[in-house]
Amino acid sequence: MQPHIEQTIERVTGKRPRHVSPLGGGCIADVYKVDLTGDGSIVAKVGSGLRLEGDMLVYLGDRTALPVPEVFYCDETLMLMSWLPASGSLSRTGERQAADLVAALHAISGNHFGFDYDTVIGGLNQPNPRSDKWLPFFADQRLIHMGRQAMETGRLPAPLMARLERISDRLDVWLTEPDRPSLIHGDLWGGNVLAEHGHISGFIDPAIYFADPEIELAFSTLFGTFSDAFFDRYREHRPIKPGFLEERREIYNLYPLLVHVALFGGSYLGSVERILTKFGF
Repeated sequence: MQPHIEQTIERVTGKRPRHVSPLGGGCIADVYKVDLTGDGSIVAKVGSGLRLEGDMLVYLGDRTALPVPEVFYCDETLMLMSWLPASGSLSRTGERQAADLVAALHAISGNHFGFDYDTVIGGLNQPNPRSDKWLPFFADQRLIHMGRQAMETGRLPAPLMARLERISDRLDVWLTEPDRPSLIHGDLWGGNVLAEHGHISGFIDPAIYFADPEIELAFSTLFGTFSDAFFDRYREHRPIKPGFLEERREIYNLYPLLVHVALFGGSYLGSVERILTKFGF
């Protein structure tokens, strides 16, 4: 770890780093557990564009009950935050706890879809202009925007982008406007849900904005983050309208799949094509 980072840690915490060990992190930053002299540990994230992630964590920590790391220091290239233990997977009880927390997050409503500022997901720009309507927002600021980012990386072919544009014009065939905008975590997959002894210890790497909460639920199914225990409990708090699993989930998952196409390409491109074909595009 570079000397200036160690100096910042000592200045912020009042303790010197004693031992540094790498943690599994995202694709845009290096993440370390830093054991401090005397007692205690923190997490240091080193990369670029981290101030925005810090702002999102502070927003969630200040305004919601979602357990997230406390941010001690943040600038564009370094974030220091509290250490949250994570040594295993969620139990069924932990999944029900997660459902309680996510449903409570989704119960927080805003006046518009989008957010007060643009956010990021996987290091990619996520525009959040305030919108009174969800479907145009999802079409333009999520599907079309991320499709264009994926094209700029050379990982999304132009013919597939044209198909994406066509389905974006017809979203109202399958999707309806939600009753109100809901605050979402925005990047809810297993790697961002921390568990200790089967229970939730925290949520990390948010990509927050106000949305139809079904886009969050859909993303959680993409990589098998939760089982039926989560969804059964979630339904006790908030109804999920018929047709979600059969149709709407796949349309909403076009967005995180496009994120993965932009970042990695590969098999994610085939998943986008499969969904477009399923819906006739």
